[in-house]
Amino acid sequence: MLNNQKVSGAENMKIILVFLFIAPLALPARAEKDYSSFDSAVSPETKSRFAMLDDVRILANGLLQLGHGLKDFVHKTKGQMNDIFQKLYIFDRSFYELSQQTSEIKEEEEQLRQTTARLQINNEEIKNLSQEMNSKIEDLIQNKIQLQEKVWGLEDKVTKLAVVQPSVQETKEISSLKAFVEQQDNHIKQLLKIVEDQHVQLDRQHNQIKELEDKLNHIELQDLTENSFTGEQTESDATSFPARNVTAVTHKPDGAAPDCTALHNSGLRSSGVYTIKPNGSEAFDVYCETKFGSSWTVIQNRVDGSLDFNQTWDAYANGFGDVNEEFWLGLDKTYSITKQGDYILRIELQDWKDNKRHIEYAFSLGGPETNYTLQLSRISGSIPNALPEQTELRFSTVDHDADLINNFNCPENYLGTSWWHSECEETNLNGKYVAPRSKGRLDRRKGLYWKPKKGRYYLLKSTKIMIHPTDLKSFD
Repeated sequence: MLNNQKVSGAENMKIILVFLFIAPLALPARAEKDYSSFDSAVSPETKSRFAMLDDVRILANGLLQLGHGLKDFVHKTKGQMNDIFQKLYIFDRSFYELSQQTSEIKEEEEQLRQTTARLQINNEEIKNLSQEMNSKIEDLIQNKIQLQEKVWGLEDKVTKLAVVQPSVQETKEISSLKAFVEQQDNHIKQLLKIVEDQHVQLDRQHNQIKELEDKLNHIELQDLTENSFTGEQTESDATSFPARNVTAVTHKPDGAAPDCTALHNSGLRSSGVYTIKPNGSEAFDVYCETKFGSSWTVIQNRVDGSLDFNQTWDAYANGFGDVNEEFWLGLDKTYSITKQGDYILRIELQDWKDNKRHIEYAFSLGGPETNYTLQLSRISGSIPNALPEQTELRFSTVDHDADLINNFNCPENYLGTSWWHSECEETNLNGKYVAPRSKGRLDRRKGLYWKPKKGRYYLLKSTKIMIHPTDLKSFD
């Protein structure tokens, strides 16, 4: 609209300038014509007076029209200039406000980066200090054990001295040792208190760093409602998911037991690491879990993602990990146990809201010549089945895929999918351990999932796979 007004004003100016240019030329011509017409009838003086009056009248009329045109043009131009200045003022003010906001955002971002860097440095220093404290505590514990042994020796001496009066030197030695032991105990208590405070500070620093990283990288917490067991049937039995079996002790019975159930029947009733020797196999260590009045042999345990399960075929055949923590027992060892008779396969699952579910199968496991083919038949459970039944499932890894379905290599496309497949199912308990808090959306092909064929995904926090002979009574 502003351009149209400018064009209209320019045209008006052109008309006015043309008028001013033609008017002086027209006036002498008209005067000459009038003079020649009335030359014969009127005297020269009278003709000149009439010519001048006509010229003045025409000139006055033209000037009057010119004045009106100029007045309108000035008025319109003034209004247009006011509009332009008002728009320029609004633009300048908006630009200034945006510049201020940009500067504030940059300052806040720089402050956040500096704070994050300081917290990370503090976190490293606290970690190093904590490691030093732990080392000192271990040394003190060793010293305490040695002192305890000395105290036990002194107790024996005191028992003997109950009849014989101790000498002054022995009495001083006993008093000195007691004082030293008390001093060491107090020192250990102080160190434990310092370590506890350090752990609290570490947790606080860790939380602050996480919050700052969220602000800098615009991380959003993923809603896990659809990936939890909420709304499903309540677990009827107490499924145990220990964080780590750090206190487990390896037990080696005198006789060779073929599995954990045999150990339990022989009188070993507590959960822990034991040595078994299946028929026709070498002896090896397993973790035995006591429940339902018997003992189960654990063949897989995942609790915190500390162990990488994206392993080769040889690793899955021989086993990997620590049976006290996260581990895979090994296909060869599992086969040596199950070929002794009929076994039950029990899978225990826990989601990130600490809801627990389980499912049990009657199963058979083939040997290495069959790629450890697995066949399942569901018995019971508190979660929908996600593994094909009455179907030969062959075990495959990233470097040994037994099932090339339509030339689609599942393990390469499903990271860490070292699992039993009949096709590229999405259930995988050996997948990459993925926590719910991460950058960006989770890729369901690269997580620890339980996915029924006609159900939703269950993102898992803990898994445990156990076996037991089929002579066990119903547990549900």
